[in-house]
Parts: sequence; C-alpha cells; structure tokens
Amino acid sequence: MFRHFENLVDPFQPTADGTPPSALWAYLRTQFQPFKKYMVWMALSGVTVALIESGLIFYSGRVIDLMTEAEAGAFWDVHGVELLLAALFILFLRPLIITLNHLLLEQTLAGNMQEQVRWRAHKHLLGQSSSFFQNDFAGRLSNRVMQMGPAVEDSTYMAFEGVWYSVTYVLGAMVILGQIDVRIALPLALWLVVYIGYTRSVAVRVATASEKWSDARSLVTGRVVDAYANIESVKLFASGDREEAYVLSAMRRLRLRFQRFLRLMTELSLALTAINGLLIVGVVGSAVWLWTHGEVTVGQVAAASALTIRLNGMSGWILWVIIRLFEHAGVIREGLRSIAVPHAVTDAEGAKPLVVREARIQFRGLTHHYGRGHGGLDGVNLEIPAGQRVGLVGRSGAGKSSLVNLLLRFRDAEAGEILIDGQSVREVTQDSLRGAIGMVSQDSSLLHRSVRANILYGRPEASEAMMVEAAERAEAHAFIQELEDPQGRTGYNAHVGERGVKLSGGQRQRIGIARVILKDAPILVLDEATSALDSEVEAAIQDTLYGVMEGKTVIAIAHRLSTIARMDRIVVLDEGRVVEDGSHDELLALGGLYAGLWARQSGGFLGTEAAE
Repeated sequence: MFRHFENLVDPFQPTADGTPPSALWAYLRTQFQPFKKYMVWMALSGVTVALIESGLIFYSGRVIDLMTEAEAGAFWDVHGVELLLAALFILFLRPLIITLNHLLLEQTLAGNMQEQVRWRAHKHLLGQSSSFFQNDFAGRLSNRVMQMGPAVEDSTYMAFEGVWYSVTYVLGAMVILGQIDVRIALPLALWLVVYIGYTRSVAVRVATASEKWSDARSLVTGRVVDAYANIESVKLFASGDREEAYVLSAMRRLRLRFQRFLRLMTELSLALTAINGLLIVGVVGSAVWLWTHGEVTVGQVAAASALTIRLNGMSGWILWVIIRLFEHAGVIREGLRSIAVPHAVTDAEGAKPLVVREARIQFRGLTHHYGRGHGGLDGVNLEIPAGQRVGLVGRSGAGKSSLVNLLLRFRDAEAGEILIDGQSVREVTQDSLRGAIGMVSQDSSLLHRSVRANILYGRPEASEAMMVEAAERAEAHAFIQELEDPQGRTGYNAHVGERGVKLSGGQRQRIGIARVILKDAPILVLDEATSALDSEVEAAIQDTLYGVMEGKTVIAIAHRLSTIARMDRIVVLDEGRVVEDGSHDELLALGGLYAGLWARQSGGFLGTEAAE
C-alpha cells in the first residue's frame, strides 16, 4: 500500500529543458504539474476530514441533549441504533478517510516533491557555464538547492494539511454555530475578519524577513565551505584569524536577521492571544447568555464551547502554518536567484552530435574580450590540419586559455567561429563536442570518489583491464596499489578526498592523464599537462603522451618550452593575436618573440620577465 502511493509520481522523470520561472507562483506551478491529478483527491479528502472533525464536536453536543432528554433506562432502547451507526463510523470509516488523506499528503506529495525540486534545480545548475560557478560560492549554490526542496514541499503540504483543512474547519464551525443560533456565529465571523486582516499584514513582513534571513544563511554556508575547501591555503598563510573574522561578520549578520525574524514571532504570539480572547468571550458568552433565556440547549452550549476552544488552539497552529508559508516563500525567492538563471551557453535548436572524421580544427576571425572591449582574443585565424600536433606559446594573458575555453564552448565567442571538420561548434551538441576532446589541465581536479571511479570517468563502459592499462601508461598504477583511505579501502577502491586533496599534485596529474588516455578522444588538449610532475616521472609521461598523440589532433599549452619543442608546429600568441607560426627551428631562426622567450628561459620555464 505504501509503495503504491509512493510511486504514483516519479520525482526524477525527464522534463523539458528550460530556465525555471523566476516568479514565485509560476515556479510553483511547474513543480505542481506532476501532482495535479492527485491534488484534487488531497483537497477532497482534506475537506472530508475537516468536516468529520467539526461534525464530531457538533454530534457530541447532540449526545448530551439526548442524554438530558431521555430516561437512563430507556436511553439505549430509543437511541441505540443511531449510536451504534455513529460508533461504526468513528471506528472504521473515519480512520479510512484520514489514512487516505495522509497517504496522499505524506507518501505521494511529501515523499516525492522535495527530491523533485532538488533534482530539477541541480540538473539545471549542471547545465550552467563554467563562468557561472566561478562567480559564486559553491557552498551558497548547494545550500540554495538543498533549501529549495523542503521549502516547496513543506509549503505545499501545509497548504493542504494546514490552510485547506483549517478553512474548511472554520467554515464548518460557522455553519454549525449558525444552525444553533446566528447570534453565536456573529462573534466567530468578526474574529475571522480581524484574524485574517492581522495575519495578512504580518505575513508580508515575515516573507521579507525570511528572504533576508535565508540570504544571510546562504552567505555563511558559502564562506564556511570556501574556507574548508581551501584549508591548505588558510594554514599555509597562517590566515586562521582572518578566516574567523570573515565568517564571523557573516554570522553576525545572520544572527541579526534571525533576531528580527524572531521579534515578529513574539509580536504574533502576543497579538494572537488578545484576538483569541475576543473569540472565546464572544462565542461562549453569547451561548451562555442565550441558554439563560432558554433559547439554546445545554448540549448546544457544550458544542459551541468545544468548537471555540478547539479554534483557539488551532488559531495558533494556523497562524504558524501561514507564517511558515511566507517564510518558505522567502527561501524560495532567495533560491530562485540562482536556480532561475538562464544558461549562458546552450545547444542550438536542432543541434546534432559532432561527427569527427579527421579532427581538423579551424579558428576564423575569433574574437572574445569577456565583454570588456579588450583582452582575450582579437581576430584569431588559425587552421590545424587533422593529426597535427601544435604547441601554443605566449606570455601570461596572451589568450592561450581563452582559445581552448572557446574550443570547448565553456563560453561562446563574441565574434568569429570555430569549426571541427567543417562543423561549427555552436551548431553541435555540447556533450558530443566535449566527448570528442580529451583534456589534461594544469590542475587535475578529481572527484571525491574512488580512484577507479575517477579514471573510469573518461570512459564509464571500459573494462578493468583497460583501466589498469591506462593507469600503467600514465605511470600511476604503482602508487595506486599503495593507496589506503581512512575507511580502509585500498588501491583502486581508495577514495581521493575532495578535489583529490589526499593525493599529491603529481599523483592527481597522473590520474588525470590516465583518465584522458582511457577516453581516447580524437582531439587532445594539454594545458601544462606535466607541470606538477618531477623530472623523472615527467620524462616517462612525456614519452607516454607522445605515444597517445599518435593519430590525434593536439593542442598543447606550455610555459616550459622544452616540452613542446618536438611539436609539428608552434603558434605564438601575443595580446590575443597570432604573431608567429612555424616549427621550433624555424621560429628560432626567425629571431622573433619565440626566440627571445627561448633565450630568456630559466630552468626550461617561460620567464614572466620577458622583454617587450
């Protein structure tokens, strides 16, 4: 039974790609869509439960009247059948209706909506460009994703369990009191008007305070995670005090905003107590006064009193529910600042997978200044024939990394185009484009998973033997065999820590190279691929990389010029333009920028002090 209701909605079902709406209600409607047909039953069962509960109080008053009117000896003979039917209803039918209501609310709604919201938010963020993540805290983004789920789910749950139930109960109570005597229902109606007016005025303030509180909470999370993720730098520069002060300022702001939120809660409690006093005195006092004049019975007074006392208790709960709804609204709006951001880089409509036949790369009039009007690339024209190995050289800021980032479509160029075998990278799917390119970067960041999972990231379907062979070619197999993590996992099963922090830079680099070797993509990009290796290991890896380059189109960025001297061709960039192009010997003979950089190297590295 539980499984049936839990599986009525699949929270992870595929959805149409697109940016989530930034408006609160429009966003909520997209989340409600898979639950729509079940929400009708949630509403109907909720109304039924509320009417049953208010009806029970009314019927208890009737039982009191029946007891006062009938003689004790004849009571069961006269009313036994009615009371038996009422008992059967309470014992069997009432539990079934209430259980159905809870199955729909808890198993179908609460059990699925929270993860649906998180999954959709996470899926959308994964499609954002690299620059999106560079401009925000990873901790703040993850906090917003995690907070959005409970906020949407709890809001929806409470709308049915709290607001919908309560409205039905109050209206049912008003009808019952009206049937007893309209004069008893009037104080309830007056209380309802005052209650709604006050709640509405305060709820708006609560939503604003909640959004600010949520924003401050995300800031604290972002700063804390930033410190933990860069703990080596914090220790290395003895910056513990500065990090404490950095987080403390955010925590002070969080405390202040939470205190302002709590002030509203205290204010609400005081006002609610006063308003409920009007309800009790008005309804119960009216009922007692009417009884003294013989216009209502003792049972009716008891029913009116019970309804009022129940409403007094419920009113605090109702107000808490409404406040929580507005609090969640603030959390959702704060989260939508990140979730409802359109993707900066998207697949073109009708984009097809890249078909690599030769792996010929062309850069035509490529210009990208990062929106600043200067820097980056400026009208680069470059053609790399299939299978050619090209070294990319230039001083810091010359545009080398920009060229590679645009090739991978981490960003879209402001002007010009990039073609692979005649296909514009803008017109093919991003996944197929990046699937055709293997890249080893200067900082090989690893996932906090096992060594096996990190290497197989290059080709998940690869066999164990293929994975081990790739590790051996990357000079990584030997040290992998000696690894052991704190949980006792060894070898390829050992976990490497966040971003591979448990490994040395050279070990991370070799696992990154093994991953690319296993991927075996037709285009290979090396961005300081051996920068973290010692000389002995580098020599072995260089031979491996040259073997891996066979039959591939290669772009290699290096400051250590000796590592690219054997390339088929060297392209020199300066201030975003191609200034020299040729083989190592040709460029030395030319006596230009490359020759000057080669002459000024110290220990084989490109000096930053190179002459103008």
